[in-house]
Amino acid sequence: MADLDVPDRPLESGLGELNPESPTGNRPDVLGPLIPAGHPAVAAWALFAGLALMMLGNGLQSSLVGIRSQTEGFSSLSIGAVMTGYFLGIFVGSKAATRALTSVGHIRVFAALASMASAAALVYLVAVHPVSWALMRFATGFCMAGLYVVAESWINDMATNENRGRLLAIYMVISMGGFAGGQFLLNVADPAGFELFIIASVLISLSLVPTSLSASSAPPSAAPEPMSLRDLADIVPTGIVVALLVGMANGALIGMGAVYATQVGLNAAQVSIFMGAPMIGGVIGQFPVGAMSDRISRRIIIFALGLAATAAALGLMIVPPGSFASYGLMFTIGAFTFPLYSMAIAFTNDWLRPEQMLGASSALVTTNAVGSMTGPFLATGLIAFFGPNQYFMSLVITHGAIAAFLLYRMVSQSGRPIPAPTNFLPLPGRATIVVIAAALRRPRIPLSRRNRRSNGTFNTDGPLDS
Repeated sequence: MADLDVPDRPLESGLGELNPESPTGNRPDVLGPLIPAGHPAVAAWALFAGLALMMLGNGLQSSLVGIRSQTEGFSSLSIGAVMTGYFLGIFVGSKAATRALTSVGHIRVFAALASMASAAALVYLVAVHPVSWALMRFATGFCMAGLYVVAESWINDMATNENRGRLLAIYMVISMGGFAGGQFLLNVADPAGFELFIIASVLISLSLVPTSLSASSAPPSAAPEPMSLRDLADIVPTGIVVALLVGMANGALIGMGAVYATQVGLNAAQVSIFMGAPMIGGVIGQFPVGAMSDRISRRIIIFALGLAATAAALGLMIVPPGSFASYGLMFTIGAFTFPLYSMAIAFTNDWLRPEQMLGASSALVTTNAVGSMTGPFLATGLIAFFGPNQYFMSLVITHGAIAAFLLYRMVSQSGRPIPAPTNFLPLPGRATIVVIAAALRRPRIPLSRRNRRSNGTFNTDGPLDS
């Protein structure tokens, strides 16, 4: 683990000299972060504070752009292109940021990307056009992906085998909880005005303050060993299929939810509840799903989650928009759909050798991103041709496909025992390769204990049955 007390500036700068008697060891007395990195908990919480501010701004902007696209009179297909731009930016930005870290370091990358994302939030106000908004959504996605990589790299570097699980669980709660909290900021001002765009910009800019003070630059994680999609599909086809379909579901759910809510006449307060409910459900649902997946067959859980989310989406097509039932069903969808990506990662890693895991996780991240880019287009196409209520049909199709595929695999394929099952770890629906790498460094659950708990049910999984 890198020493977080090492300052960004070289020791030869003459601004400070080593003092062996100093309680901070080899750190120069006058250099280093203002928040003392000798206390890992303080450094971690400063980073988490920056992450919370960043996710608040991103969550607010995500729904706000959807609402304003509708009120500005953009067509359904134009809105789909605008919202897809974000996921395309996520896809490109995570790869670019990983390369940039090797050149200029974490703090500079974070500062540059936060500044760009903050500026992009203001451009919406001066260039009201689908093309410019799509470009700004791409820029926002590009910057946010890089910011995620930087934050996750720091968390990975600060973590040890003893606290890695707790730090990643806190990261997941803050990431999804902050995004959910951003939805409720829609009530602070009128979405038709300029104030909410400025608030989003300010929140993203403020995320620089605690993050810049939390720790010094650390080297990026090692690049994953390459593993092609074809190779991974030959070993664990279920992981690829679930990652793609859950990406489509999340892209439609997050990207087009606010657009649907605006089209059916919900006000800003109702939109904030409608979009915040699935995020809160996702935070709450991850942990019981993870506990069950460490005791019974994971593919059975994936099938059950897909089936339950399909039923909830069908229910949303019947209940009145803005009713308590609709909010409850959106909460239910979040509780079922967001753990699916974590399940896909855990299930895939059950069947891989350690040296294959990072390459496989990189393939899953790419597949999930491709799904996220196509999900909004599926939703907008259905809305454009069949009406706003068909937004939920996109969720029925994607989750129903997950359940159908798992049922087919369970019925048609026989399995063999899992050689060394991995621990389930709750992860955000948009985890990058960096945080997945951190998760994979945790010790695996002993096979004897897993089999004892499950009474042999894990023997129904395997490469032939995956």
